[in-house]
Amino acid sequence: MARPEIAGISPFFIVQDAAGALSFYRDRLGFEVTFQEPAGDPFFGIVRRGGAMIMFKGVGVDPLPNYRREPAARWDAYLYVPDPDALAAEFASRNVEFSEPLKDTQDGLRGFELKDSNGYVLFFGRPRS
Repeated sequence: MARPEIAGISPFFIVQDAAGALSFYRDRLGFEVTFQEPAGDPFFGIVRRGGAMIMFKGVGVDPLPNYRREPAARWDAYLYVPDPDALAAEFASRNVEFSEPLKDTQDGLRGFELKDSNGYVLFFGRPRS
C-alpha cells in the first residue's frame, strides 16, 4: 500500500490588517493572492508562491511573532528555496529589507531572513550541501 502524501504545510498568521498583509506579500515578495474573504476588504486571505502558502486572519489583536516570545526561536516560518542567492537578489531589487543578510549560517543553512509587515520572521534558504 502506498503511503499517503502530505503535499505541504502552511503557516497561519494572525494580523491586524489582512488586506495590508496580502498586499505586502503580493507587492514586495511576489506571492499571488489566491483567496480573500470578503473580496475588497478581507479579514482572511491566502497567498502562494510555488509550493509555499501562507494564511492570514485579522482578528483584532496584535500579532505575536516568535521572537517576541523567545528571542532564540525567532523564525515564524522556514521557506525552502533551492537558490536563495537568486531570491535574495530579486527581493533586493524590490528594496525588501533583510533582518539577516544572505549568508551561510552556523547551523548548516544558506539563506536570509526578513520581517514581514506584521513582524513575522521568515527564513528563506536551504541546507548547505
